[in-house]
Amino acid sequence: MAMNFEQARLNMVENQVRPWEVLDARVLDVLGSVRREDFVAPEHRKLAFADLCLPLGHGEVMMKPVVEGRVLQALELNPTDQVLEIGTGSGFLAACMARLAAGVTSVDIHADFTAAAGDRLAHAGIANVKLETGEAVAGWQPGGLFDAVVVTGAVYQIPQRFLAWLKPGGRLLVVRGESPVQQVLLLTHEGNGRYREEALFETDLPYLKHAEPPHRFVF
Repeated sequence: MAMNFEQARLNMVENQVRPWEVLDARVLDVLGSVRREDFVAPEHRKLAFADLCLPLGHGEVMMKPVVEGRVLQALELNPTDQVLEIGTGSGFLAACMARLAAGVTSVDIHADFTAAAGDRLAHAGIANVKLETGEAVAGWQPGGLFDAVVVTGAVYQIPQRFLAWLKPGGRLLVVRGESPVQQVLLLTHEGNGRYREEALFETDLPYLKHAEPPHRFVF
């Protein structure tokens, strides 16, 4: 029996995302219109709307729909915003942010992720996402500053360079801490090197390359 993807998408929004305090109408509309099933591996299409992290390869995962909803809501993206995403993954979050903002630059360390995301975004008719391949923690450097930076993998400590990529008033959303209990944080650039930090909720995601906790020796 064929799966009704439209009904599954509606159920995801109404029964998972909205009850998790995601009430922003623009965010709910985007999650209800971007075809999440087209951004997962073919073998996972029927799981695209489940309350699960889906494997992407290279030890990476696609965030749960509820986490994506909370992230999109916390960023409070404006139609004029330029967004930087660190960790392209499947390309789904970039697709959603592209509908909410003026443009998205998304960088991933894995070239096959970048290529696959490009194909998926093109298929979805989304043209305002610029994809790059690079290692953002210690190497890759963007060409400008951003209104919002979202980090889709965890970091043990926040790299200062991520904060330096924010415009005054810009927001950095990042997952920080030690697995299995990590904090999703929103840092707002208040000018003159000051940042207001707000803890939003807890989750558990794989670490970005070069942002893992230090190795501890056990005697």
